[in-house]
Amino acid sequence: MTALPVRRAHELDTRGEDQSWLIEGLWSAEAVGILGGEPKCCKSFLALDMAVSVASGAPCLRRFSTVRRGRVLFFAAEDSPPVVRQRLVGIAAAVGVLLESLDIHVIVAPVLRLDVELDQRRLEETIQALRPVLLVLDPFVRLHRIDENVSAEVAPLLDFLRGLQRRHRVAIVLVHHAKKGASHLRAGQALRGSSELHAWGDSNLYVRRVGDDELSLTIEHRAARSAGGIGLALHAAGDALALCVKDHAAPDPTPPPMTAIERVERILADATAPMSQREIRDLAKIRASTVSDALAALVTDGRATRTQEGRYQQSR
Repeated sequence: MTALPVRRAHELDTRGEDQSWLIEGLWSAEAVGILGGEPKCCKSFLALDMAVSVASGAPCLRRFSTVRRGRVLFFAAEDSPPVVRQRLVGIAAAVGVLLESLDIHVIVAPVLRLDVELDQRRLEETIQALRPVLLVLDPFVRLHRIDENVSAEVAPLLDFLRGLQRRHRVAIVLVHHAKKGASHLRAGQALRGSSELHAWGDSNLYVRRVGDDELSLTIEHRAARSAGGIGLALHAAGDALALCVKDHAAPDPTPPPMTAIERVERILADATAPMSQREIRDLAKIRASTVSDALAALVTDGRATRTQEGRYQQSR
């Protein structure tokens, strides 16, 4: 019998395993998780907003900084391609980019079943060919023929998705319905089906309707601080529709902590000469991988430049 591979703890590869972000504060790097909510609470709009943000590098919901920009693969099982395109055009307009400029790929197969070996193989081959950084599957109920309430049937599907994440280092968002009339339950406990779904996620997002025109977003992470009660609203600009964070008249007097990107940008703004990544890390007091991701995002957005010597400065 061959022994299992073992490494000493200090030798472990921590890329993607420290608390770095795909979308800062909203979705961890290479995380799997649930985007849940009752029907008609704009879950698909939020999933598409995440897709546009990762593909463009723009902040998700115009509030959460995108740390890693890259290709997105999306499967919308309930919406027709024209509807998906219309929504993407509206969200791209809210971000200030053209849909044609975004590296978003949509699976147009009529059916995708995660409990069918052939479809599993086809999905993995597609991921292997495209190498997306984000995969969105919407919604879970259309992706199988199992009993969602039976843990023994749900677990293998979630294990398959976790395997995809680990083999291809791709973040996976699984859109899923919550029970109707479950507003009295904790957000994760309100999900339909087996508790395996709630336990599976590294990052989970839950959307609830709290009024005719307002939604509430709860953010939950396995390895970072969670947040709740974030107001969202669907904003219309002509024919374009996109979610945005709703600013209330009486904001919390305690300012939120600076994000890693904001901290690095502030350091560059105060610098009198280009700085090395190590110098920035020492001042920011955050992980080297997080500094690297923040610098990459700032350079991509044109807010920082990298010199030929490999040093960084604020764009003038």
